[in-house]
Amino acid sequence: MLNSVGIKQIRRKGWLYLNVFFRCRPNEGRVCKMIKYPVGIQSFEKIRKENYLYIDKTGYIYDLVRNYQYVFLSRPRRFGKSLLTSTLECYFRGKKDLFSGLAIGSLETEWNQYPVLHFSLDTAALGTCEDTEDEIGLQLSEMEHEYGMPDGGRNITVRFQKLVVGLFNKTGRQVVVLIDEYDVPVLSVRDDERREDMRALMKSFYSPIKRLDRYLRFVFITGITKFSQLSIFSQINNLEAISMDPSFATICGITEAELEKHFSEGISAMAEKFNITSSDILDRLRKKYDGYHFAQGSSGVYNPFSLLSSMKKCSFANYWFETGTPHFLISQLKKFHTDITQIDGSQADAREFDAPTDDMHSILPLLYQSGYLTIKDYDRSSLMYTLGYPNEEVKLGLTEVLIPYYVWSDINQSDHACWAISNALICDDIDKALKAAQKYFSSIPYQEGTLRDAPSTEGHFTAMLYVMFSFLNKFVYSQVRVAKGRMDILVMTSKTVFVMELKLNGSVDEALRQIDDRSYSIPWQSEGRRVVKVGINFSTKERTIEKWKSAEA
Repeated sequence: MLNSVGIKQIRRKGWLYLNVFFRCRPNEGRVCKMIKYPVGIQSFEKIRKENYLYIDKTGYIYDLVRNYQYVFLSRPRRFGKSLLTSTLECYFRGKKDLFSGLAIGSLETEWNQYPVLHFSLDTAALGTCEDTEDEIGLQLSEMEHEYGMPDGGRNITVRFQKLVVGLFNKTGRQVVVLIDEYDVPVLSVRDDERREDMRALMKSFYSPIKRLDRYLRFVFITGITKFSQLSIFSQINNLEAISMDPSFATICGITEAELEKHFSEGISAMAEKFNITSSDILDRLRKKYDGYHFAQGSSGVYNPFSLLSSMKKCSFANYWFETGTPHFLISQLKKFHTDITQIDGSQADAREFDAPTDDMHSILPLLYQSGYLTIKDYDRSSLMYTLGYPNEEVKLGLTEVLIPYYVWSDINQSDHACWAISNALICDDIDKALKAAQKYFSSIPYQEGTLRDAPSTEGHFTAMLYVMFSFLNKFVYSQVRVAKGRMDILVMTSKTVFVMELKLNGSVDEALRQIDDRSYSIPWQSEGRRVVKVGINFSTKERTIEKWKSAEA
């Protein structure tokens, strides 16, 4: 839902987005200058030794290790958590030479070496407790071998504890424990009962941490989701969560300043390839990959995986979404009967917003923690956060993930319908677009077990249209707030604003009257584009658009 601020944003951004935003012109064979962009590389040592581009985050590391002992950081997948963990490992191993020229190089004077236990649980997404135990046991075995410690036995909890105490006694130094992607074993389990078994296993594995306090120098835990400290981390009562701490809001991701400092050559190469200005490239990068905010009032950051991929390939694509969507997210979307039209602009108070994943009462915390929503605004008087899509990539990608749960048909038929609707909107022909949508919706068979199991509601059909327009990458909003109410759907092209009101088993004339009576079209009549009112009636009997009517505003 949009307030007056949101309406102003629409005015500034009101153009038609096309999937083929840039066409390679005479320079399409141009390859971006061979800067070594570390796409998918999670080893700090490899990045530094092989001269890959590194965005310096070591100042944050200096603050962390000086001020905290137990730290938890939540960030979306592919956002640099593993690289940050690897950087911490190199720091605590005293690899001073790797930090030459970086911020911490001028801050740190001691460079003490500590024994480091680094667990990477992204490899434990095997679905069974037995396989997870085996994977953790293998990592423990590798660390025992590295430090010349005896085999600690089969029980991973006992083995973990023996290793920490043994290393302390052997080296005389406290131990550093780094746990990367702690929640992967739990999230990889689709069955609720088995998920509880996995949660119990992981709780048991982490339980020695509190008892080992005097043996531990630093503990760092990362993941996507935030599980309650009363479940997995119940024993660690002094775990400091920095996920929403403004001081560490940009510890992962790439800021605008970092982009301009480190990517100027890549931006220039892209500008040459597409035969446009560097300013145009920057604008496109912002819309596509920027917009993540991890604390109220914090600077925004770019998705590092997508930005680096874009620079390396000298192109624009939805790189982050190509890496997959967690099955756990899909199951929760179905569990909460998520209304796609209500996601962008949703509101949550602080308690709901930062709720533990295993105790949440809405989908919003998970969508935020997973990177599908971000902080757009914060009202200090009501203590309410406004959440929204961070950028184009996320909006289009999430729509693509959800479309099978709203509309289902043969893929070739879907593609044909999409092209028909898209071509019609490019020509500002709303009648042709709705005819194509009508034909498409009427061909969709009813199928139980999806998010569209409520075909008798107006909201169901609104969601279907919204998903279709969003999937086509059109500038589309739903439930847009204006002075006298909320319109159902707003679609904007380069020349025309379509103000749509939907009715269920009703009248298109009634829909048009509502647009007039509530002044839905007025906010857009002064900006120079054609404004068209569209009344649409859905039929539950026909399960598609029955009739529509349009008129100039």
